[in-house]
Amino acid sequence: MATLTISTVTRQHEDQVVALMTLSFSVDPASRWVFPDPNQYFIHFPTFVKHYGGGAFDTNSVHGVEGHEGFAMWLAPGQHPDDDALANFLRQSVAEPRHAEIFDLVERMSASHPTEPHWFLPLIGVDPIWQGKGRGSELLKHMLAQCDREQQLAYLDSTNPKNIPLYERHGFKQLGVIEAGSCPPVYPMLRKPR
Repeated sequence: MATLTISTVTRQHEDQVVALMTLSFSVDPASRWVFPDPNQYFIHFPTFVKHYGGGAFDTNSVHGVEGHEGFAMWLAPGQHPDDDALANFLRQSVAEPRHAEIFDLVERMSASHPTEPHWFLPLIGVDPIWQGKGRGSELLKHMLAQCDREQQLAYLDSTNPKNIPLYERHGFKQLGVIEAGSCPPVYPMLRKPR
């Protein structure tokens, strides 16, 4: 397979990134647990993407593959999702009886991050018509090469067990399992630089 082109994506293309993430996560177990109703999912998930990974635009660490067939949103060491905005958003978009479980999940995911400086991959998505054709691998390779050059850790939470083998092929190791209420398991994964 020919090498695919990876480019930095600016906030000018945020709507395209958010739309593709929303499409690609529409079958993600944890995302659909948060928003099981399809209509509510498509209404609310775009805002989640902006709060959870949108800060990557500020450090030029949103990358796209080929003709924007997939994107990866990386948060730089010391950078975090917009926790306050995310909490307010979840309180408004999810029914109150589910708040305890959802905030338990968020807290457990936050606590699983390494204490050392690290690049965090909150979101990586490939258009479903291009999945399984190397786009996700190329996106990972691009940023992980930088992590290796800088000798930085990389961290992610896999919310879909089907993606674990992909991450393992790129050097990530599963740290355990995050279980919160009725949410499907989430798998924290860490990669040491090579």
